[in-house]
Amino acid sequence: MKKYKAKQKKSLLTKILIITGTALLVVVVAGVSTIFGLWGNEIVSICSIKKIDNADPSTNAGPVYEMNISGGYYFDKFIEKGGASSDDQLIDFIVDNISKGILPISLKSPTIGCSSFTAINEKGERLFGRNYDFSKTTSMIVHANPGNGRHKSISSVDLEFLGITDATELTSIMQKALCLAAPYAPLDGINDAGVSCGIYMSYQGDSNGTVVATDQDTSKPDLTSTTMLRLILDYADNVEEAISLVEQYDLHDSATTSFHYMVADKTGASAIFEWVANDSKTDTDGSKRELKIYRNDDDAILGEKEEANDFQYITNFIVTPNYYTSDEEKKGLDRYDQIESMINPDGTNTEGKITNEEAMNILKTVGRRNWNSLEGSQDSNSITVWSTLYNLTTLESTFVPNEKFDNPNSIFKYKL
Repeated sequence: MKKYKAKQKKSLLTKILIITGTALLVVVVAGVSTIFGLWGNEIVSICSIKKIDNADPSTNAGPVYEMNISGGYYFDKFIEKGGASSDDQLIDFIVDNISKGILPISLKSPTIGCSSFTAINEKGERLFGRNYDFSKTTSMIVHANPGNGRHKSISSVDLEFLGITDATELTSIMQKALCLAAPYAPLDGINDAGVSCGIYMSYQGDSNGTVVATDQDTSKPDLTSTTMLRLILDYADNVEEAISLVEQYDLHDSATTSFHYMVADKTGASAIFEWVANDSKTDTDGSKRELKIYRNDDDAILGEKEEANDFQYITNFIVTPNYYTSDEEKKGLDRYDQIESMINPDGTNTEGKITNEEAMNILKTVGRRNWNSLEGSQDSNSITVWSTLYNLTTLESTFVPNEKFDNPNSIFKYKL
């Protein structure tokens, strides 16, 4: 009898443990399902982050990371609601949608310098070269495939724009979570339609050197600097579509900055976008700037060389004619002239035909560490953080961080 009762108790205890364990398992599974249902794409994106190149204190080179974005990062919703007219509005949208109101996110506005050019290689493939000049920082290559009629893309992001400063290593989950906002902060990129775009500081402002942000104020919907580039990458099939998209929005550059853009496609078309007033002396009110577009096949107004050349190039000064009173005001004019002279040294290569290796050599030559040693010039943007050569025909990109052109282990190739 005692053995029977003991057996009954043991059986009852076993049932209780099974029921309790099952209940706990259901709760855990439900919790995990709820979390993954809410954060699924974000969790997958964070888990994809990996470091691909180490920092090098001897050259002030920051680390480089790579991330695959899962899902559509709510950009279609961002566009549908009318975009954002300020960093604060953009932050509110990102916090509410991507971080679900939990993660604090900030957007910074570093002062940057850059160079870009278009060209055609010996195979007839269209090229878009880009140097991103700044100071020591953490950078990231972002892969996105949002679907729903939007283009797949590869873009480059300076994580200082997301508040990750001092070339920080991404060691904490919080730091990695901040990278969820990276699709909203591209500085250059290529999409699977063969469209590439970059943004470049234009240093517009008053005579004291104070840069004034573009801050248009019409009835159009609004976009900030980097979200306009994201718009082009996600939706533009070619340069003309990029122009049509940009014309539909008011631009609001991030605080204390001003930018101009260059966009190109696989047909050989390219264009420079600038938001300007009449001249540098009157261009101190960002709300009064108007969009100017200079296509590569219709840019005679920019100068004789620009008219003759089918390729385009850009650095950090406004190309709009009669904007400056002297060349001394044009930041990056030396690099601008150098790029043109390397592509078309004797005036006969107006098509801009060069090899891929020659294109990379241009980026290397005007890279800031090398350029400073050649020219003896120094400024706050003394480092080229990355150089990228986009092949708009084959949809390939070659990414070189921190001017490591001679290190094959630090040259990264991608194909859409």
